[in-house]
Amino acid sequence: MARILQADYLVVGAGALGMGFADALVDHSESARVVLVDRRSGVGGHWLEAYPFVRLHQSSCFYGVASSLLGGGALQTSGPEAGLQERASQPEIVAYYARVLDRLVGTGRVDFLPDSDFDGHRTVTSRVTGEHVEVSESCRIVNAHYLAPTIPAEVPPPFAVSEGARVLPVNDLVGLEDEPSQYVVVGSGKTATDAIVWLLARGTDPDAICWVRPRDPWMLDRARVQPDPSIFFGLAADLMQSVAVSSSLEDAFLRLEDAGVMLRVDRSVAPTMAKAPTLARWELDELRTVEDVVRHGHVRSVSRGRLDLSDGSVRIAEDALVVHCAADGLKNPPLVPIWRPADITLQPVRAGFPSFGAALAGYVEATRTDDVEKNRVCGPSGYGNSLQQWAAMNLLGTRNAQAFSSEPAIKEWADGVALNPARVPPGHPGSAALDDARARLAEHTAPALAKLAAYC
Repeated sequence: MARILQADYLVVGAGALGMGFADALVDHSESARVVLVDRRSGVGGHWLEAYPFVRLHQSSCFYGVASSLLGGGALQTSGPEAGLQERASQPEIVAYYARVLDRLVGTGRVDFLPDSDFDGHRTVTSRVTGEHVEVSESCRIVNAHYLAPTIPAEVPPPFAVSEGARVLPVNDLVGLEDEPSQYVVVGSGKTATDAIVWLLARGTDPDAICWVRPRDPWMLDRARVQPDPSIFFGLAADLMQSVAVSSSLEDAFLRLEDAGVMLRVDRSVAPTMAKAPTLARWELDELRTVEDVVRHGHVRSVSRGRLDLSDGSVRIAEDALVVHCAADGLKNPPLVPIWRPADITLQPVRAGFPSFGAALAGYVEATRTDDVEKNRVCGPSGYGNSLQQWAAMNLLGTRNAQAFSSEPAIKEWADGVALNPARVPPGHPGSAALDDARARLAEHTAPALAKLAAYC
């Protein structure tokens, strides 16, 4: 017989979105009771399984939950990113979410069910004991795993591996005991760039690295995505101005490159991938030292000494180690209303910054009663992948930001939350650079949105 758990919300997924939603909901409602459930043994989502040398790709202050600043909000004082906001490591992120859970449970209104599966209706089953837990019909289901990323540690490589070939997920690089004569890094995204930068930092000869890059990516300059209002508003102004005066989507990206917003590894190749993670220019310099780049589509199979790809085959070293960095990563399912009769489906709200979107949804759920009104002020945006999806993400994200910023109570809350990249903290002294960025935003946003709508 199932145990009945009294709750107002069942949050399925205790990663960044689920934790961000629960944190804001509990803090801004008087009595809401929340049950968090996750198939993993702790909170923090994919960070629990991430490769050990990963760091946040963005500033720490933009990640986590609204109530607790991740890290100390300090600038880096040494190294190639001195002067930029600190970026948390994998262990720091896991420990942070564990502290957030302790705080939430300490309120007496939050329960956590780890190592458990949700049946899609009202029942949660423990993977350890087999116990069934049910919630009432009045309990709202919060889908916090709709956009859950796929990571190499949890899925097999998306290609066949013949006997004798050496293939391992990026996580296992740190435990490697024998060094091959060649590393073959498979993937176009941030996991692949992290793996290459890590290998180079450990003294690997760039000529010993083969990079299988099915698509070239556009990436954001990390120095432009910082919590200083003049810097972030300058980024937004450059983005809108570049799009507003562009003649095509491809031209818009070239203008963004000229403005110092977008980066690409090879300036002779037009990127077709626009997930747009942040990258530091020192990392870009390192990546450019790898000259053995394979652009023959996706890998279909790996055998000893050979790669078969969708557009051809290449020889690799007999002892080559193929590093699997080719998981789907960020997902792009169809956007749905965040509030529906059956559930609350968490998705990013403004372009990028999913932690802020989750916290905003939690705040709106706690402070408003009508689902139609909630969806009006807090719509979904999604992630980019292709250039067209990037355009749609920025179009929807900007419209959403205009909607929730026009609500005084929401704007006041958002201006006090470090997760919000576009906030100007109370008492900020202002600057000529900030005034210029705001003026350019006011001038170019409307025509840019019209162009983005045409480019989608």
